[in-house]
Amino acid sequence: MDSLKMESLYLGIVLAPLIGAVLSGIFGHWMERRVSHIVTIGGVAISFVLALIIFKDTVIDGNNTFNENIYTWLVSDGVGFYVGFMIDELTAMMLVVVSFVSLMVHIYTIGYMQKDPGYKRFFSYISLFTFSMFVLVMSNNFMQLFFGWEAVGVVSYLLIGFWYEKDTAIYANLKAFLVNRVGDFGFLLGIAAVLLYFGSMDYAEVFAGTDSVVGQTIEVFEGSEWSVMTLICILLFVGAMGKSAQVPLHVWLPDSMEGPTPISALIHAATMVTAGIFMVARMSPLFELSETALSVVMIVGATTALFMGFLGLVQHDIKKVVAYSTLSQLGYMTVALGASAYAAGVFHLMTHAFFKALLFLAAGSVIIAMHHEQDMRKMGGLRKYMPITYWTSLVGSLALIGFPGFSGFFSKDAIIEAVHASSITGSTYAYIAVLSGVFITALYSFRMFFLTFHGEERFHKSDDHKPHETPWVVTGPLIALAIPSVVMGAIYIEPMLFGGFFGNAIQVAPEHDVLSHLGESFHGVFGFVLHGMMAPPFWLAMAGVGTAYYLYMVRKDIPAQIAKKFSTIHYMLESKYGFDRFNEIFFAGGARGIGGLLWKFGDRKLIDGLIVNGSAYGVGKMASVVRYLQSGYLYHYAFAMIIGLVVMLGWVLYR
Repeated sequence: MDSLKMESLYLGIVLAPLIGAVLSGIFGHWMERRVSHIVTIGGVAISFVLALIIFKDTVIDGNNTFNENIYTWLVSDGVGFYVGFMIDELTAMMLVVVSFVSLMVHIYTIGYMQKDPGYKRFFSYISLFTFSMFVLVMSNNFMQLFFGWEAVGVVSYLLIGFWYEKDTAIYANLKAFLVNRVGDFGFLLGIAAVLLYFGSMDYAEVFAGTDSVVGQTIEVFEGSEWSVMTLICILLFVGAMGKSAQVPLHVWLPDSMEGPTPISALIHAATMVTAGIFMVARMSPLFELSETALSVVMIVGATTALFMGFLGLVQHDIKKVVAYSTLSQLGYMTVALGASAYAAGVFHLMTHAFFKALLFLAAGSVIIAMHHEQDMRKMGGLRKYMPITYWTSLVGSLALIGFPGFSGFFSKDAIIEAVHASSITGSTYAYIAVLSGVFITALYSFRMFFLTFHGEERFHKSDDHKPHETPWVVTGPLIALAIPSVVMGAIYIEPMLFGGFFGNAIQVAPEHDVLSHLGESFHGVFGFVLHGMMAPPFWLAMAGVGTAYYLYMVRKDIPAQIAKKFSTIHYMLESKYGFDRFNEIFFAGGARGIGGLLWKFGDRKLIDGLIVNGSAYGVGKMASVVRYLQSGYLYHYAFAMIIGLVVMLGWVLYR
């Protein structure tokens, strides 16, 4: 296609969901519910079709890429700020994933939110979120990236607190907003450093100018020289830590489950939380120039992958188990980035988007059937009542634990092997963490699966409250997501990891190219599966499933005994390692304490006491003295005028 036609397609994919959001949000008051969801679903459906066309043009038909500015927003001191698009293989893949998952969530929302009074407002929000995510992944410069970055954060804030009548929802959205501001502060400093040292905000210009910056140092602390490239990469990664919920900026994501389930699937599994992963992959030409930054990325990711998985073992809320699973899987993606296996990290981003969105939506289906009960201890035996939800949940769970043949198997095993082959500092720790995480993932995944669908029925059952399968607008998206959760890994493992799928969109230094090393022993999908079935991750996953079955289906008394015997560890896990308590005491409590001191001494004593009230008191005192000069007698005023005139004449004559 010619450039003008492609530019129209790119504008269409961005503007279609925005138009739907505006129509539903501003004019929704005059619309019927049906019209509201038609315009928003129609907008996202258009974007999905256009994304497929772009994918075909960019990836299938010969790597036709696009990188142009379409609008000049501002030029200041020779630096241009533009609205533009960079469409390459990485962008094309992200567009298909985001638009497909968003479309499934929009359709699912018809069933999940049908009785909610904020129905039209919700559709407007999720459509606006989709627009924001498109802006982020299609940007060709840091300014536009930051706009999309902040826009998804704002809409996430609105969606987490959608049920604003609940105090817990308001607390959760405020927590998410504040924690992300910490990450975004680092991200903004990183962008500022890019502008300072490269003199441009355009990706292509920045990547082309790295030779002039490599080797430069900056004194961050007195007497401490830092590599400029390392500083830029770490600051950018701080932004990714907030958006992609990496330790210690992970605390907002589990609480965000206060929002409706569809946004958990859209935002906290498939799209917004993967923005940090996408950003680091996009910035691979910068990160490849700093092994220190790569090491930081790997260690943070490994810590998140392992220790957030442990927290999934003690959760009783079905959505929070999936939430902690998301944290752990984001850690796996981050580890891959640190090992310079960017393609493996993005590959897992894609497969995870499908099976984790599936698990969130399946959890929502269970919640609907259980009349909005989310405690797994009050479920059980739902298999016979919800066959479609059961089988799709099984597909999602098998993909999550990396069962051979399912999509998660290919992407997760590739990450583990890539980390094993890496020589970057921290790779040994990361390998142990991600390998151990396989057992933990299987244990909490099938703990949730068995407690929900198998065993005795632990819920109150009556004719009015008997569980039942959810309508087609709920189960349809589950089936649609289950299909790529099974097949997508086998289809794309070879082109994405070993076939140069991403072209020049991802750049890896030869000394860091672990995937090239793995590719030497890759002998097709079938060979990869056979090798995987003999490798430690498979047996660890099977051990996790077997342990879950034994503890929660055979010897149900053992988990309580373990919790009692290891009460200190159990308390530590239930308290989420104390992160929330620490933040409450030192950050929130400290901020309130400082605010109280400033109010007491700054506001009350200095501003109110000295400046406002003090000045008023001084003026009053002065006026009370000066008023005696106003006697009201004319001869007093005449005498004062004569005295004044004499003084002035004396000063003129004798100066």
